[in-house]
Amino acid sequence: MTEDAAYRATALGEAYASIDRLPVTILLDNVRSLYNVGAFFRTADAVRASAIVVSGITPTPEDPRIAKTALGAERSVQWSRAAEAADAVDGLRAGGCEIAAVETTLHAVDLFDWQPRFPVCVAFGHEVDGIAPALLERCDVHVRIPTLGTKGSINVATAGGVVLYELLRKYRDLSRAGQTPGG
Repeated sequence: MTEDAAYRATALGEAYASIDRLPVTILLDNVRSLYNVGAFFRTADAVRASAIVVSGITPTPEDPRIAKTALGAERSVQWSRAAEAADAVDGLRAGGCEIAAVETTLHAVDLFDWQPRFPVCVAFGHEVDGIAPALLERCDVHVRIPTLGTKGSINVATAGGVVLYELLRKYRDLSRAGQTPGG
């Protein structure tokens, strides 16, 4: 057994053994950068997210340039393309998902205070314009990442990493307590 495999079998195995799949779907609507999309695939693989749904102008893993950042995760993460983000949201909600927009809005809750209902779909939007207003209206909750710097926002793929790892932490805690619906 390699040192890496031994580490995974002990430290990670104990803390995350009960998590086969993180019941989180990522919706990327109009995320235009191939590198950001690749980074989402890489992070989704790392946390064992359920799936990624791409819509709008978001490129798909069929574009080989995504592999530069995804490093193979584009082949290990389940993904689908939705012609319209609204259709994807409606389908996910019908499947029992809470729909959360990761966006800074007036009524957004702080990521660290948010108590998600798993399974959950987290929606991310355009790197400059954010999530389209029509999609924001369809979301059950708006979640903001606290940003204390002068810019007031962070890169969308970085935001994805922050949110996905916070969801993994919250799900792990529920799992340890025996309270993991949808997992």
